[in-house]
Amino acid sequence: MHRSDFSDLNTFLAVSDHLSFRAAAAQLGVTSSALSHSIRQLEERLGIRLLHRTTRSVSLTDSGIRLLEGLKPGMEQISGTLEELKNQQHRPSGRLRIYAHTDLALRMIIAPIWERFLSSYPEVNLELSVESAPIDLASIGFDAGVAVRSRIPSEAIAIRASDSIQVAVVGSRGYLAKSSMPRTPDDLATHRCVAFRLSRDGEVHRWNFERNGRKRTITPRAAVTLNSIDAAIQATVDGLGLAYLTEDLVRPFLKTGKLVQVLKEWSPSIEGFHLY
Repeated sequence: MHRSDFSDLNTFLAVSDHLSFRAAAAQLGVTSSALSHSIRQLEERLGIRLLHRTTRSVSLTDSGIRLLEGLKPGMEQISGTLEELKNQQHRPSGRLRIYAHTDLALRMIIAPIWERFLSSYPEVNLELSVESAPIDLASIGFDAGVAVRSRIPSEAIAIRASDSIQVAVVGSRGYLAKSSMPRTPDDLATHRCVAFRLSRDGEVHRWNFERNGRKRTITPRAAVTLNSIDAAIQATVDGLGLAYLTEDLVRPFLKTGKLVQVLKEWSPSIEGFHLY
């Protein structure tokens, strides 16, 4: 189909609806002569007359009637689809795909609001993917991501989604009853630890500490290494060792006494998450 056919067919529909070049021109916001020229071009390309024109009236030829009957349903469908797309600006719908760099990003940023979000926008289907490796959102069809700033491409548009996150080193009462209480990060060398590794072949997450301007980084002596926050919490509650987790995650267990915090004066805050 010739690219100008769409415009000329729309012109033909307007003239057919009004049976008046002047009224059709007013609807489309063009001159009557421009409309007449478009109809002439369409008739020349098709090799048939579509309209009978006189100085007083306009009417459809048999060919014009056949074209109108075949054309109208399709054009109404196109118009309806365009109108539906416009309405989506006011009523979000469809699939929203979000990438979260860690379970923690999902728990802290998305989980607290997902019920309210889906209640507000029931026509949205939320798809979440937790992956440790950085990904190119656009190339695989994701709409947004949640990660720490250092994991976000420099060209991405990012906004802060959380404050800094407070760290807590914790252990079960049972484990600490059998072990000496650590007083400094160096004391952890004699303790079993629940270590965390984000990716299958990535490095074990190192534990950073800070007190009165002094900084210390250690690699934990892992009794068990995991890549799931839920599993890390369970392993700590079960007494497998000390874990380096966020205060928000372990607060319920501290309240019930299942976990005890150690090295509190050394526990730093770490970078929060961004939505990009």
